[in-house]
Amino acid sequence: MKSVYPQLLDGKALAQRIQDQLKTEVERLKSKYGRPPGLAVLMVGDNPASAAYVRNKERACAKVGIASFGQHFPADVSQSEIEKTIHRLNQDSNVDGILLQLPLPEHLNGVYLLHQIDPDKDVDGLHPLNLGRLVRGETGLRSCTPAGVMRLLREYQIDVNGKHAVVVGRSILVGKPMALMLLEADATVTVAHLRTQNLPELIRQADILITAAGCPNLITADQVKPNAIVIDVGINRVTDTQGKSRLVGDVDFAAVRDMTQFITPVPGGVGPMTVTMLLHNTLLSYQKQLRS
Repeated sequence: MKSVYPQLLDGKALAQRIQDQLKTEVERLKSKYGRPPGLAVLMVGDNPASAAYVRNKERACAKVGIASFGQHFPADVSQSEIEKTIHRLNQDSNVDGILLQLPLPEHLNGVYLLHQIDPDKDVDGLHPLNLGRLVRGETGLRSCTPAGVMRLLREYQIDVNGKHAVVVGRSILVGKPMALMLLEADATVTVAHLRTQNLPELIRQADILITAAGCPNLITADQVKPNAIVIDVGINRVTDTQGKSRLVGDVDFAAVRDMTQFITPVPGGVGPMTVTMLLHNTLLSYQKQLRS
């Protein structure tokens, strides 16, 4: 069944507009207070995907006028050295946001290190205090990817109130905070994952489907409710028979698109919004620090 109003949710275009607004606000505040917002991205090792993400974040910072204080550590860096760096950045008044790029090498305790970040500088929204604020519906820094999804839904005037939202994925980065944000917006939420029994049947019930399972083409056309809203957070690199690689989501986009009311492309959907919400969080932290 073809949707009457199929439409792409263009995260790339929205991210551009928001970043233009952020640039204007950063320039205004910098002229008033004498310094720009500052973001420190800490990366360990040489994971190619992580390196690409960090470059994107640093380029985005430069574009809107946020100062970068990032550091790149060798793969064998000690736990204590990263901990000392985080504590130093916590005390640095020029640094408003701290992000520890994941994943980390196995010898490092990532959970412990995330807990060392000042919650008011935790621009990834992963500190237990910020996650607790989300659970309680209180003001605080929100996880970037689900916050980007919610901003995208608002931009396209998609009202989630009372809708059945199915979230496929249960990570602390996306699935769990995504479910909480949807609940906060009065959706009825079901959280599923790859071990959920009768997963296709459950997905077919979704008015709004958000998938972050990390499994290419997991969602096929026969699993999607006609005129559903499909948000594909998955980013998977696949290689064809000729050795060429490309990025795909968790959704079989070509097969599913014409059934939907709205759908995000991969790439160009949620990804640009994640980086943009990181910049937004850094600006929020900066403004809070200026007021204190």
